[in-house]
Amino acid sequence: MALPQPEFGGISRAPSHAGGLLPERAAPVRGGLATTACMETLQVAYLHAVAAAAGCSLSQPFPDNGIDWHVSHSSPGHTVDDEVTIKVQLKSTYQVAPRPPGAGADSFADFPLTLHNDHLVKLARTPVSVHKILVVMLVPRTQDDWLRASHDRLDLRHCCYWTNLAGHPVTGRHRTTVRIPTSRIFDDRALCEIMTRVGVGGRP
Repeated sequence: MALPQPEFGGISRAPSHAGGLLPERAAPVRGGLATTACMETLQVAYLHAVAAAAGCSLSQPFPDNGIDWHVSHSSPGHTVDDEVTIKVQLKSTYQVAPRPPGAGADSFADFPLTLHNDHLVKLARTPVSVHKILVVMLVPRTQDDWLRASHDRLDLRHCCYWTNLAGHPVTGRHRTTVRIPTSRIFDDRALCEIMTRVGVGGRP
C-alpha cells in the first residue's frame, strides 16, 4: 500500500477513514524575532546564494559604516586589478507586490523606495574608488510564503533588484524617493556582468 507523501512545502495530508483528506498540519511555531530582522536575514541568504553561484567572495565591514557587504570577484579578464570589489547596501520591503514587466496591464518598469537623505548621499557619491550598488528585495508579507522546499530545489521568494544611485540628487527635506528598475534582477549572471564592467574600469 502506498503511503501518503508530503506535498510541496513539507505539508502532508493523510487519507481519513471516510476516504477524504485530513486537514493540513498546524502552522509551525516561529520564533519571536522581529519581522524586519527576519527580512534582513532572508535577504542576506539571497545575497550569499547569488555570490556563491557567481564565484564571488563576501566580507562584512566592521564596524558597519552604512554599507552592509563587500563583494569581490577575481578574474584574469580584469584590467584594473586581478580582483575587484563593490560595496552592496541591502534593503527589503513587503509593500510592493512582484509584477515583472510584461506580466499584464498592471506590470511596472520600476517601483519607489524611500531612503533617508544621509543614506542616499553616501550611495550617490561620485566619483568613488569602490563602486556601490543598492539591492532591494521584495518579500511576501507573511513568513509562511518566504520559502518553498522540495527534493530538487529551495525556492526563496520573491526577488532582488539592483541599481547604481551614483549622482542621484537629494530632493526631499529628510527623505528622498528613488526608483528601482525591475529590469535589473539581481542574480549570479547580473553580478558577474557588474564585476566584468568594474574590472575594466567601468561603472556597475
